[in-house]
Amino acid sequence: MKRVLVTGAAGFLGSHLCHYLLAAGHSVVGIDNFLTGDAANLGDALGERRFRLVEHDITRPVQLSEDFDEIYNLACPASPAHYSEDPHQTVMISVLGVSNLIRFAADKSARLLQASTSEVYGDPIVHPQHEDDCGNVNCTGPRACYDEGKRCAETLLFDAARRGADVKVARIFNTYGPRMQASDGRVVSNFVVQALQGKPLTVHGDGSQTRSFCYVDDLIVGLFRLMSSPTGFAGPVNLGNPDEVSVLDLAERVTQLAGSRADIVFKPLPVDDPRRRRPDISRARERLDWRPVTPLETGLLATIAYFRRELGLAYVPAKSRKPVPAEARQVVA
Repeated sequence: MKRVLVTGAAGFLGSHLCHYLLAAGHSVVGIDNFLTGDAANLGDALGERRFRLVEHDITRPVQLSEDFDEIYNLACPASPAHYSEDPHQTVMISVLGVSNLIRFAADKSARLLQASTSEVYGDPIVHPQHEDDCGNVNCTGPRACYDEGKRCAETLLFDAARRGADVKVARIFNTYGPRMQASDGRVVSNFVVQALQGKPLTVHGDGSQTRSFCYVDDLIVGLFRLMSSPTGFAGPVNLGNPDEVSVLDLAERVTQLAGSRADIVFKPLPVDDPRRRRPDISRARERLDWRPVTPLETGLLATIAYFRRELGLAYVPAKSRKPVPAEARQVVA
């Protein structure tokens, strides 16, 4: 049994990771400041004796008395709708947060895995994107708070690795599945919610821009295998689905699978929106023996079923959500 710390534990990916680690028999402490996370995502984990949830903002030093073997850092708003609400805080989470976790990991002699992003490639010139690609990022654009924040976090981590720190860096491509937020502004959740509500599906541009969609269960396995990879291998490693799909094709698939007759409407393409996105996962295949196995249709059906259940209830905005149960909550000053 390993002792594992997960930051961003109440978020989309964080909650799935916590459940996976608990199912594998590990002891887990989750950290979240609930900026975008929701304790309800953790479900039965909140009553599990091997799980503890701590409310804390990682832009402040982490002060936990227990030792840890591994730390997964998933703390950061990951959708444009969320990170654009407070660009300064988004940058600080990536820079101060990662800096604090590097120090904390060193104090605990723990391995640290960073959830980086395909956005470090920006609007890529090289296609598909390989880890050696230095990227094409607009450092002054509206997405820069996230893109450049994550790039700077990688700089800190690889500098630490050169000094002997045990770190891993995963570059996560578009991931979808249950527990996404209905209002997160991501293309899969947007399309599914619009289709289920009978509203027109909003496609930006002409829909020819492409994405590669990885189901959340596959992504979590990739993170776990990267964390378990040999010491000295820091990455970065692309984790995503190499099957490329146009946004318009995705919209048509969602309407069909949801049994919707919703129309498709076209709106201007957002600033710095990448035209193509597809990972080269050769490194993940070779070093982690990993590739996604969930077909897009299977994953979309599971996601549609989740949102169909969720939309049966009134949507509660983030600031009005039910607080974390007192017995599962600890506030760190």
